[in-house]
Amino acid sequence: MRINASPSSQPIDERSTLLENMSPMKLCVPGDKLCSVEDCIPGTGVYLRHGYIYSSLAGYVLRKNEGEELPVISVVRETEAQLLPDVGAIVTCKVTSINPRFAKVHILYVGSTPLKDRFRGTIRKEDVRATEKDKVETYKSFRPGDIVLAKVISLGDVQSNYLLTTAENELGVVVAHSEAGAQMIPISWCEMQCPRTHSKEFRKVARVQPEYLQA
Repeated sequence: MRINASPSSQPIDERSTLLENMSPMKLCVPGDKLCSVEDCIPGTGVYLRHGYIYSSLAGYVLRKNEGEELPVISVVRETEAQLLPDVGAIVTCKVTSINPRFAKVHILYVGSTPLKDRFRGTIRKEDVRATEKDKVETYKSFRPGDIVLAKVISLGDVQSNYLLTTAENELGVVVAHSEAGAQMIPISWCEMQCPRTHSKEFRKVARVQPEYLQA
């Protein structure tokens, strides 16, 4: 988990600038100005003053989109903080929907650590594989319900919607079920087979590493 320098080591103006430019986990102290009420909805561990949201705790700033028009900003103590997906992290996720441009997923694990909250991610068509990107077809790479290993490449537009990639041999679909309901077996980097009906389906198949098999 990435944690930036303690706010107490920064000048007040510079510290405010840093806090308004937040990454998912940033340290703050009571009285730190976090953002304007025009940018966020106040959550727990914060208070309002003259149109701005301030921290009332020493802890971590958490900014999360909960389906409202604006993200909710809260401050949690260190004991309440949880591991969050960070750029470069390997995550296990479940595909929820696909369209010709991208697959939507829910992130379940960071490494082998389960997440308490639900975080959404997107795998864009151009991030599915490293070669022949122009020939990628999303529905031949993933299907809803697939369990996928991916890498975080960006925090995206809002911090609850991460951009992910499967463009490495070790990344891609690790568990998929056929239309007959059986768990399919990988037979190549782009196909899996139903052991019950022997039908084949296209997938972007991961070359699974031993440390991820339990996930």
